[in-house]
Formats: sequence, structure tokens, C-alpha cells
Amino acid sequence: MFSGKILIDADACPVKALVRQCAQSLGIPLIMVADDSHLLEDDYATVVTVSQGADAADYKLIGLTDPGDLVITQDYGVASMALGKGAAAISFAGLTFTADNIDQLLFERHIGRNLRRSGRKSAKTRPRTPDDDQRFLQALTAILKQDTNPPKKEGHTL
Repeated sequence: MFSGKILIDADACPVKALVRQCAQSLGIPLIMVADDSHLLEDDYATVVTVSQGADAADYKLIGLTDPGDLVITQDYGVASMALGKGAAAISFAGLTFTADNIDQLLFERHIGRNLRRSGRKSAKTRPRTPDDDQRFLQALTAILKQDTNPPKKEGHTL
């Protein structure tokens, strides 16, 4: 069973209520990090507010992350830093970030940013659907069922 804490990149996060419900029902500590342009209050989660600034909330969230935690973010850079600290990471859409997919996602973000700078328009985002929430809950549940602290194996002696 999951034994870390859950951290949410809470600026414009559409799944805060879903995560809160899961975390509270399982007694998992929950931290929501946002900048001070977002007014967050919660009677279960610890809400951490930082000053507005380029990536201030992201860096605070990563600073609070420990190995075995779960980070929920839409930001591939934050996900990459979380993975680097030994934490799990999923997107608001339920994409599980892994060592196998994060480099490709960061590369695609880089290409998209360059296209936007050159004046090309990127694809419009579609409205969130109940199916998106279901995919997210499936990914969240799968991670929370994992054993994040497996027992140490005894060494063999000759």
C-alpha cells in the first residue's frame, strides 16, 4: 500500500476534489501547492501558498517532495523533477509519467514551444469530460495500491 504523501500542483488543477476524496478516505497526507493568485482552502489538505513568480509553486512543490511520494501535475518539467527525486507522477488526465516516456514528452513540449514562438498555433484543448476523470481515478488508484516500501530482502550467506 502507498505510504508516501500526495502533492498537487494546484494552480488550475481540475482534479483537486477527486484527489482529496481518495487521500482522505485512505488517510494519506495531501499537500496542495499554488501561487497567491489562487485562493485555496481545504479542511483536509495542507495548502501551501507561494508568491507569484516564474515557477515558484513548481519549485516549492518539488522541494516538499520525497522519494515514494506522488506528484500530480500537468507540467512535464515538474513531473521530470519528481521522477528524479524517486517520486511517482501522474497528469490531470491520468497519464503516468515514467522514465520511459518523460524524455519524449519533454522533447514534444520543446517542439511545441518553438512552433508557438514562430507564430504557429497549437491545437486547442478540449473540455474535460467524465471519461477524463475516470482515467485519472484509475491511474491514481493504481499508484495508491502499489507497495512503495517493499520489504528488504535478506542476503544469502554461504
